[in-house]
Amino acid sequence: MSRTLAIGDIHGGFRALEQVLERAEVTKDDQLIFLGDYVDGWSGTPELLSYLIQLKEEQECMFIRGNHDDLVLDWFRTGESNPKWLEHGGKSTMKAYKEVSSTVKSLHRQFLENLTNYHIDKQNRLFLHAGFANLHGPAAEFYPNTVYWDRSLWEMVKAMDKSLSPEDDFYPTRLKLFNEIYIGHTPTTRMGKTEPVNLANVWNIDTGAAFKGPVSLIDVDTKEVWQSDAVYELYPDESGRNQD
Repeated sequence: MSRTLAIGDIHGGFRALEQVLERAEVTKDDQLIFLGDYVDGWSGTPELLSYLIQLKEEQECMFIRGNHDDLVLDWFRTGESNPKWLEHGGKSTMKAYKEVSSTVKSLHRQFLENLTNYHIDKQNRLFLHAGFANLHGPAAEFYPNTVYWDRSLWEMVKAMDKSLSPEDDFYPTRLKLFNEIYIGHTPTTRMGKTEPVNLANVWNIDTGAAFKGPVSLIDVDTKEVWQSDAVYELYPDESGRNQD
């Protein structure tokens, strides 16, 4: 039976992705929805992007755009390195590409160019990297990059009164637009959690792979979760992203 599986932020942790896909016993019948931030952190970014390109040929995949993916795409296009990007994972990506051919870099650039900003499935479940601010949903955002930079959606559900239901007057309008919302971007490790966190109808699948956490995968129908080892344990000679 096919499953719909959402995968959180990976940040160059190719070994961790391989591990979690193996633990979840993923088959070619499963649909995979990646929530973005494939790059910046660990040294496996080139291997990871090549793997994802091949994976798309073998089974149904949806690749969402993350803010770090957009930053790396800008570097591919311009050759310019944003100081903030370098500070937050860009240095490891630049180092990893030193020995990568221009042909492979071109394929990776095409992959990043073809990412999608968000996905809404037939069950009215929204998948995106970060969040959205517009009360009419992500399609109404004036600035498209909001969907891979916004933290207000997650901050809102963290602050919500847990007793509120969609029938209450004060229930946020944004949340009523979708049955469920799946995001990454803001590590659950900031809350002291190393597993996906559900608040209201929002599921955060970023479990801190760029820092001290694992890569996580969730079956969006059953809510069963699989995780890799903590990614830093798989890259013992590296420091990942030193800052959040």
